[in-house]
Amino acid sequence: MFRPMRRSRQQLSQEECAEILRRATSGVLGVHGDDGYPYTVPLSFVYEEGGTGLGTISFHCAKTGHKIDAIRRNEKVSFTVIDRDEVMPRERTTRFCSVIAFGRARILEDEDEMRRAANAVGAKYSRGFEALYQQETEDTIREGRLCCVEITIDHMTGKIGLELLREREGRRAEE
Repeated sequence: MFRPMRRSRQQLSQEECAEILRRATSGVLGVHGDDGYPYTVPLSFVYEEGGTGLGTISFHCAKTGHKIDAIRRNEKVSFTVIDRDEVMPRERTTRFCSVIAFGRARILEDEDEMRRAANAVGAKYSRGFEALYQQETEDTIREGRLCCVEITIDHMTGKIGLELLREREGRRAEE
């Protein structure tokens, strides 16, 4: 169903992919947009392990718009995170790590699920301000304004650039 990575030597382990998703602060959601065009949008998110797949990615957003319309039409999405991207001008390349997750998105309807997802995002981005984000979650639920989406990850791959891979292998050889 999913293609194997062509440069398998550069493939990150599932554990490394999960670690990148845990620490990343932004990613790019890809959906099947209008008129057959792909639509990608950067957003803040939270990754959580467990569930039925390889974990979940959750975010909150507006209740209407291109992204939500696309998810309603087709639940299959991709989500990309770039962990490192250091330009090496002389070598005409970059030191990079990235992860691409493929999964199925669903718009959460249950208040408890929305509360859990919104508060998980709040915990990631607003540490130390628990009372504020929890109150905002409750207010937006009560007012009917909260929209949360959860992506169940079916497949994910990560890739490390050759330069970082060589550095990693060099460090291992020294140990």
